[in-house]
Amino acid sequence: MIQLQNISKNFASQELFNNLNLKLNAGNRTGLVGRNGSGKSTLFKIILGEESADSGEVIIPKNYKIGTLKQHLSFSESTLREEAALALEDDMKYDVYRVEKILFGLGFTQDDLGANPLSFSGGYQIRINLAKLLVTEPNLLLLDEPTNYLDIVSLRWLTNFLRSFEGEVILITHNRNFMDGVCTHTMGIVRKKIEIIQGNTHKFYEQLASSDEHYQKQKLSQEKKVKELEEFIAKNKARASTAALAQSKVKQLEKMNIMDDLAFDNTLAFDFNFKETPAKVMLEVENLSFGYTPQNILFKNISFNIKCGECIGIIGKNGKGKSTLLNTLAGELKQLSGNINSHPSVEFAHFGQTNIARLNPKATVTDEIHSANTKLSTQVIRSIAGAMMFSGDSADKKVSLLSGGEKSRVMLGQILARDVNLLFLDEPTNHLDIESIEALTEAITNFEGGVIIVTHSEEMLRRVCDRLIIFAKDGAEYFDGGYDDFLSKIGWEDEEEVQKVKATPKSNNKESKKLRAELVRERNKLTSPLKKKVEKLESKIMEIEDNLTLHHQELIELSSSGDSASLMELSKKVSQEEAEVETLFESLEIAQTQLDEVNEEYDRKISSL
Repeated sequence: MIQLQNISKNFASQELFNNLNLKLNAGNRTGLVGRNGSGKSTLFKIILGEESADSGEVIIPKNYKIGTLKQHLSFSESTLREEAALALEDDMKYDVYRVEKILFGLGFTQDDLGANPLSFSGGYQIRINLAKLLVTEPNLLLLDEPTNYLDIVSLRWLTNFLRSFEGEVILITHNRNFMDGVCTHTMGIVRKKIEIIQGNTHKFYEQLASSDEHYQKQKLSQEKKVKELEEFIAKNKARASTAALAQSKVKQLEKMNIMDDLAFDNTLAFDFNFKETPAKVMLEVENLSFGYTPQNILFKNISFNIKCGECIGIIGKNGKGKSTLLNTLAGELKQLSGNINSHPSVEFAHFGQTNIARLNPKATVTDEIHSANTKLSTQVIRSIAGAMMFSGDSADKKVSLLSGGEKSRVMLGQILARDVNLLFLDEPTNHLDIESIEALTEAITNFEGGVIIVTHSEEMLRRVCDRLIIFAKDGAEYFDGGYDDFLSKIGWEDEEEVQKVKATPKSNNKESKKLRAELVRERNKLTSPLKKKVEKLESKIMEIEDNLTLHHQELIELSSSGDSASLMELSKKVSQEEAEVETLFESLEIAQTQLDEVNEEYDRKISSL
């Protein structure tokens, strides 16, 4: 369990956090959300000691192990098995089976164990680092975008693995479905503070919107009151008979705690421009086959068509040919056989994984958007740039200075600049934050034309796709149904073959396993009522604190009303609520300490087996 107390951090003129506080309770798996640039990764670095806070303290218990996923790739051993085994501690160095189980879970095969780590693709090299992290059995996992380069099968395995992890997790990911599938809590960096709730991202954003709405109503009420006071003062301060009363209103106004305007981040909000078409069938694909050589066929004899308002998802493991199919449909690759016939009125736009490299590094954001449609006026180009969150001077930034996510938004801006009726989208959610992905999903849903999309996001597949093209072991096949239909009727073939991996394997001895299971049952019996008590206390504290916020505002309003009886009654109620919160916090600390002590005692017993 770690604590952050009054953490503040600035970079040059940008303030990321201001007196940020957080207490991570035992067993919490917490998703960390916030706009790109809000400081999520910086917060991780502060916890790890890689970055220092300007003020505040990070409190980490003794012997508490924190593990984080390394993004850089550096391998020293000649085989995958030996490289992954480097992560084993001395007392486990012969328990190579631990490493193998995790490697199999991440998609490696028995034959891969003897291969050189450098022979794998970048995506699989990331998985090697992930396996090395997981085998160390840390108390806390800090995972910053662990889903990068993972396909759906590996994502589903990793979801189950993290659910069974007995320690704590803080997770940053743009994959909302993955975060909600793993996490028990959601916290967000909002206006330089941390907000945390028990529940998923949908509940978090709903509560945030509700809080913002309540605040705005309070602010409007206060503004009305301020205006009334100012008008009274202006009318009465010059008249002798009312000057004293006016002066009292001045003092009342000076004592008011004026509520600030809420700061809102820029939000990606747009719709693709649909070009009218008389076509019933926009694109018809017949017996399409492709391979870089006749001996290396990625897919063969695929047939399907797409109409206006339809969306087809292309799914499958990495390296099977999903992007290749999309590039073939877009005319960037030549098929070996088969036909691709489009209606003469079809205008398509292609968002491809390699298209970022085609942006001119010396050009500005507006230059690149304008290059997609030179007929558009400067005002329209600026408007599109603004929709892509490039407002003001940021629209004139050079492409070479942009992050990966910003370049993705430039490419989306180029598509917006065109009138199209067919979209080819290859992993368009990469580099986008959760809010931007939500806006993109809505835009795809509302688009009147056809969409063919490659994505590993199960949430997006469920929300936008009518039919699928599935890449499996034997190539690719068309499936006439949505993603949930696919899971229920076919499912991922590799999931049955993937070995189940426990989050903290301790021994291969049968007797030890039996004793461990008994200890786990004993611990769960003791911790279950304590966990419920902690959750109940936390819920009650939040409820009373919400009431206190309302009552403090009512006190401000009553103080100017002259209703002293109501003021005294409410003041007494506020005092009682504040005292109750203090008592509840004391009870929470006792219950949490008891829970931690039980967990620590049984962790020692289990680790000794």
